[in-house]
Amino acid sequence: MDKKKLSSEEELLEKIEKDSSKKLKAEREGSEVMFGLGLFGIVGWSISIPTVLGIALGVYLDKKFTQSFSWTITLLFAGVILGSFNAWRWIKEKTDDN
Repeated sequence: MDKKKLSSEEELLEKIEKDSSKKLKAEREGSEVMFGLGLFGIVGWSISIPTVLGIALGVYLDKKFTQSFSWTITLLFAGVILGSFNAWRWIKEKTDDN
């Protein structure tokens, strides 16, 4: 009878270990998915905000001061470059933490 009781205890422990490992795996994968979605959103905003601000400032400067070049296009590229640099730096920081 002790032998049967031990085997049922072992079965229970084995089942608990399997369940806990499944839950831990799901938790890790779930956090990776959420991290990926959050990263996607942060990268998008960190590029689009400086770009839009550059365009807005460029339109204002084009109307205020006429030049032989377009402030809008110049500041659009500056915003994209600045935003890309910010996104790259943020991704590098987050991936170094993990």
